[in-house]
Amino acid sequence: MNTDIENLFKDKVIGHPAGLFIIFFTEMWERFSFYGMRILLVLFLTAPILSDNPGWEWPREHALALIGTYGSLLYLTPIVGGWLADKFTGYKWAVIIGCFIMMLGHAAMVFETTSSLYIGLALLVIGTGFFKPNMTSMISEMYKGKESKKDGAYTIYYMGVNAGAFFGMMLCGYLAENIGWSYGFGLAGIFMLLGLIQFWLAKDFFGQIGEKPSKIHEVELPQNINEENPKEHDATSDIKTNPFTTVDKVLILLSSLGGFLYLINDPMSKIANVNFLNFKIGGLDGSNATVLLALVLFLYLIITRISRYSRVVRDKIIAVSVFGIFTVIFFAAFEQALGSMTLFARDYTERALTGNSAMVFKIVDLILTVGPLAIITWVLYLLFKKTFAKIPYSNIILGISFAFLWYIVYYKINNEFSKDATEVPATWFGILNSFFIITLAPMFSKWWESKYNPSAAMKYGIGLMLLGLGFGILVFGTLGIPQGAKTASVSMIFLILAYLLHTMGELCISPVGLSYLSKLVPGRMIGFMFGIWYLAIAIGQKAAGTMGGMIDKITEEYSLSTFFLIFTLVPVAFGFISMVLNPLLKRLMHGVR
Repeated sequence: MNTDIENLFKDKVIGHPAGLFIIFFTEMWERFSFYGMRILLVLFLTAPILSDNPGWEWPREHALALIGTYGSLLYLTPIVGGWLADKFTGYKWAVIIGCFIMMLGHAAMVFETTSSLYIGLALLVIGTGFFKPNMTSMISEMYKGKESKKDGAYTIYYMGVNAGAFFGMMLCGYLAENIGWSYGFGLAGIFMLLGLIQFWLAKDFFGQIGEKPSKIHEVELPQNINEENPKEHDATSDIKTNPFTTVDKVLILLSSLGGFLYLINDPMSKIANVNFLNFKIGGLDGSNATVLLALVLFLYLIITRISRYSRVVRDKIIAVSVFGIFTVIFFAAFEQALGSMTLFARDYTERALTGNSAMVFKIVDLILTVGPLAIITWVLYLLFKKTFAKIPYSNIILGISFAFLWYIVYYKINNEFSKDATEVPATWFGILNSFFIITLAPMFSKWWESKYNPSAAMKYGIGLMLLGLGFGILVFGTLGIPQGAKTASVSMIFLILAYLLHTMGELCISPVGLSYLSKLVPGRMIGFMFGIWYLAIAIGQKAAGTMGGMIDKITEEYSLSTFFLIFTLVPVAFGFISMVLNPLLKRLMHGVR
């Protein structure tokens, strides 16, 4: 293993092993496909049947219920996928299996039938479970013994994530809105296939890194100077404190089953009128009663387990749990970006541009598209120079992928500049999050490294307040829209400013959440707590779909500004609570920063 790591570090690109950039491009194509499809989903499902580009004309509540369940499951299956890779397949084959299953899922979406939609989404959920946790695991394994370079590696990887999301939403969205939905879904599938072939042909480049696990495992590096240095040990010789009791396991099973039943039953009962939980308890229907019972059982599990730890460990886990609650609130509002905010872009935003305004947008769009693509193509050239002799066929596939990508970009730009006027695609606004992350991340990184680095609670407070202020911009922009209106022509500047503030909030919370979890939780229970963290994000995803689905009801009874006001007040209130709790949370963290 150490020999494979040293060999990888011999061929460097921008100071990092070439293998990192193989992972970078694989992740880029996967995120291209994932976000390219996901940004289309709510628009396709809710688009009028009688239109130039007909969709299915679902009620918004139904579409967002399905998207909420889909988004939630995407954060739950990686818990299982990571476990399967650790125990059986290894990281490399888990990635290949995940890519293949996701490619089949994207292919199914092209047919635009009800059965192919559900099959496609199910395959994407399963494939993501294999893929998502194991790419980062390969990076972690690749940088063992070289921890000083790991932060830089994850930064590069994070750029790949956002580059894929950026181009996927831009290009899949453009083809879908201007030619047809199946072209957008199909483009996502093509790049998923190319990513799969590229990684499969390059897998031997990594040697034994990411192969099937042996019985000898290395524990995590110490999280602070007070912990003992790690030693290799037989995985079966661990002496576990606070082992899971039979009651714990039953509670995990029952709460998981209840949550899963709710996730599946909620969209099925609304869309297909198929209700697996067709009963009432008091004033609650079966679906809500089931999820509340699952939540109560889960909270009881967490409380009883926490109470059995020593005081310091118990305090740290309580701090993590509080941050988990804030994470749920954050994602319940933030994930409106792929739901209600995308609908707002389509139905309530003035997107038709003429004259000088159209030309300015075309030039800005040209710079946004060609600039990042040129930089990434240069990185591709550097990778070719280092690896073509070793993995020529993988490089050829990667080259074909980029040639095709440049062709789609050329088609888009040429088509737009041939028109006198232009209409900004509703999906275009989705790229703003990735663009702002790429441009603002270095500034926030320097902030965290400076003497003005805020505490964890203050970061959460700032992030939640920025998120709320972004929705506050939309409240102001929609004040003139009458009650019950289905369309309007609000200036796009409000949506752009909202995405800017939301991204700044995300940079305060999303990258640092897992970092604090890894610092606060003992190594022996890191896997369990990572699962809990993904569960918090999954709950936030489902809450985002459920709350976003109320847009029509709230708009009809009150106004669209009232709908966005809810997403303004709730995050700001919890941001204030986080700041107030700062002294208490600092004590619970016992010096961890």
